[in-house]
Parts: sequence; C-alpha cells; structure tokens
Amino acid sequence: MAKVLISDRLSPAAVAIFRQRGIEADVKTGLTPAELRAIIGGYDGLAIRSTTKVTRELLEAAPRLKVVGRAGIGVDNVDVKSATAAGVVVMNTPYGNAITTAEHAVALMFALARQIPEASASTKAGRWEKNRFMGVELTAKTLGLIGCGNIGAIVADRAIGLRMRVIAYDPYLTEKRALDLGVEKVELDELLARADIITLHTPLTEATRNILSREALAKTRKGVRIVNCARGGLVDEAALAEALVSGHVAGAALDVFETEPATDNPLFGLENVVCTPHLGAATAEAQENVALQIAEQMSDFLTSGAVANAINMPSVSAEDAPRLKPYMELCRLLGAFAGQMTQARESVLRSVAIEYEGLAAQLNHRPLTAAALAGLLAPIMAGANMVNAPVLARERGIDVAETVHDRPSEYQTLVRITVTTEEQTRTIAGTLFAGARPRIVEIKGIPVEADFGRHMLYVTNHDKPGFIGRFGATLAGAGINIATFHLGRDRAGGDAICLVSVDEKVPEAVLEMVRTLPLVMQATPLEF
Repeated sequence: MAKVLISDRLSPAAVAIFRQRGIEADVKTGLTPAELRAIIGGYDGLAIRSTTKVTRELLEAAPRLKVVGRAGIGVDNVDVKSATAAGVVVMNTPYGNAITTAEHAVALMFALARQIPEASASTKAGRWEKNRFMGVELTAKTLGLIGCGNIGAIVADRAIGLRMRVIAYDPYLTEKRALDLGVEKVELDELLARADIITLHTPLTEATRNILSREALAKTRKGVRIVNCARGGLVDEAALAEALVSGHVAGAALDVFETEPATDNPLFGLENVVCTPHLGAATAEAQENVALQIAEQMSDFLTSGAVANAINMPSVSAEDAPRLKPYMELCRLLGAFAGQMTQARESVLRSVAIEYEGLAAQLNHRPLTAAALAGLLAPIMAGANMVNAPVLARERGIDVAETVHDRPSEYQTLVRITVTTEEQTRTIAGTLFAGARPRIVEIKGIPVEADFGRHMLYVTNHDKPGFIGRFGATLAGAGINIATFHLGRDRAGGDAICLVSVDEKVPEAVLEMVRTLPLVMQATPLEF
C-alpha cells in the first residue's frame, strides 16, 4: 500500500479521498524541518500547501518519495530542480483557486480606485470626510495584464464586463488566444506606457523577478495604479514606495510581498497603498477545491501512473494511462536494450532519435519518449527515471529527436530507437504483440523476432556454419539453460545476430568462453 504524508492542513475530504483509493494517509502538520526529514523516508507521496519547504536536504532523506503535491498553484516552496534530479514528480493545482485569486485582484482594483479601506477607517473613526475620498471609475480605463494565463484570463473577462479596455503582455499568449479573450496583445513597454491600471498574474522566475523594476515603473504613465496578487518579488518594493511618494504612481494594492510573513515593509506606512496578507486563494471554496484536486491527482499517480498538472513531467490522463502503459513499457525496454549495449562499450552518448509508426504515432508521445530515455540512461546513470531522464539527457548534451511517421507500417505499431555514440550508431525496433506484449523486431536493421526475457545474451557473429552448435554446447557445458533462441542476419555469409533468453544470469567466466568462440565478434549480457 502506498503511503502519503500530509504535512500542511488539508480538508478532511481530501484525506478521505486518499483512503478511499487504497492509499494510507498520515496527517502530521506543524513539523519542524528536522522532524519532517526524520520521517519522510517512509512515504511515497507528500501533500503540502505553502508552509512546508521541500528542500534538497529533505529530498535526500526521502529515497522512497515519488510525488510531491502542492495544493495551490505556486511551487516557490519546492526545490523543483532537486526534485527532478531525484526523480520525484512535482504537481500543483493551477485551476482550483484561479477564480478566487482573480476575484481578489478585481476586488483590490475596486478598493484602490475608490479608496475603500481608507474611507472605511475614516468613517469608523467618526470622521465624515466625503470630499477627501475622490475616487476614479474603472469603466473605459485601460487595464494592463502582465501575464495572461488561467488567472489573468479570468481577470480579463471580468474587466471586459466592467467595460474596461484590456491589453496584455505575455510571451506565451498567442494572437488567436488573445482574440478569443477579447484582449490586445502588446509588448511590455507599450503596456507600461498605456495602462491606467497594471495587474500582475505571472509566476516568479528569473525572467519575471522585478519585472516592475525602477526602470519599468519610470516608463508607466503618471497616475497609474498597480495591483499584485501573484507573487512577491515581481515588483521592486522600494522603487514602488518612491514612485508612490512622488505621486507618479497613484496607488498600489498588494496581496503578496517579497518577504512573507510581511511584518515590516516600506509600503505599509503609505496611505495610498492597500495591503492584504496573501489572501488570493483564501476562500472556503478554493481551499476545498485545491485540497480535493491534489488528493485526486496524487491518488491517480500512485495507483495508475496518471500524471496531471506536473511541473516536471509530461501529463498522462487517468483515461490514457492504461492505454499508454504497454507502449511506455515497450519504449523503456527498447531504451534499456540500447543503454546496456552503450554501457558495455563505455561509449559517450551523442544523440538519440526515437521514431513512432502505426498506433504509437497516434498517441501522446512525450511520456513514451520519457520512458525510452529512462530505459536508455538507467544502465549508465544511477537513479534515472521518467521524471529526470529528459533533464539528464539535456544536461549531458545528448541531442534527443522525435519523429512521428504518418505512413503505412509493417506492424500495427512500431517504435525504433537510434543511438549514436562516439564510436557507432545502433538501432533497435520493437512492437506490441497482441497489443500488450513488448517484442523486439529489428536490431541494427536486421530482422530479429524476440520477446524480452529476464536474462538475455546478445551475440554478434559471422554467418558461417558451426557457430550455433559451438555456442549451444558452451552454454550447456556451463549448465546454462536456453529458454528461447532467436537468429537474424543481414545477408548470407554476412553479419549475424543471436539473441537468447536464459534461465539465469550468465557468469563472466562463461561470457569469456563465448567471446573466444570462433566467428564471435561480441557477446553482451542483458537484463530486463
């Protein structure tokens, strides 16, 4: 039974989902980092919100961990790079609190435009300062969105309903998507120059850190208002405070801060600033939604291999997971074959090309490629799996190419892997027999029909009489029983391949005997 640790507060309904799906769930909140490290080694999954910090040190103490699930969208508290290197899937819930966060941004826009917090405080203090609080309308104003993903798109929809003009800067926003949303796609400098109100909806990355810097703020129009419900660190807070004091920026509303909890900040003493304590996702509906969603996602992954909303791995839906499973296994085994051959030659991998034909060409090939790379790299690099294999390949300069063929295939499905090293290029191709059983059909361009066995021996030899007898006699003399025997050759009298399954691992001494046989060029043990 898989075990999940819930280290931050989640809805009891989320805990129930884990248990209903046959997963043991322990709720232990408020743990110190040391206490968490002491127990994390016994768990397959870790469910968190924003309090738990998933660090490299924690991951090093969690050899069994397969998945970290963040109930919420931000993963600033997770060392995603270290998790990927450790082969741990990191999931979030990008949709569960999108509406709530978008509504909070719109609420802050209104609060800022009509000075609601200050007017409320003044009125409660017994002062009727009607003339002091002269606000502005949102209607006909230009709203500039920095980031137009899930949350930004909802804000755009609400703003258009308020009869605002909406412009958006987002490098990933297509012209078609902008047209569908009813927004105008612009570059950042144009947005800064045109917007009456700027609201941010982008993750914090090296590219977006201080995207509203001192220089950017100077490019905004005088009287601009700024709203940030996304991430602290997107705005240079000291520069924003100066712009507010000078009057260049008319007001700012912030739900997030560079340092949280924010107990001291240069913006707090300014009257034209509205602040809330990171409440963007803080509604009962959103908290329940993200908790239930992360429990479902983690349960699907641990029980069926389905991957949803992963930060560091291709998605595989719960519906697709059973259908993809045999294809992923085929790719893994083909990759493992090539990887063991490469390891045996101690060659440096230069490139990997993966081709898909037939039914395989019609599938989501990203998880198939990840499985192939995992199989290929596992014999060469300890700890390689589907999560970290693509990153390991990229870090080592291995060029990975995918080709999907829309052409008739001899087989109902065919996957071919071509590996190029410093020394040579080799290929292996396989299919699924009866739709589920992985089977080798080609090695180095030579037709060879063989099932994968637990222990196998791959031999290349000159195609001359006498080899089969001597080879079989050598194994028999060593007490090695042959389970299956498969042959192939490029031409009569040319190069030949012998691939056998045996009942046990072939000892090194027996391998040396095989390698010294006449006509033998190579003998490599394989394990699957």
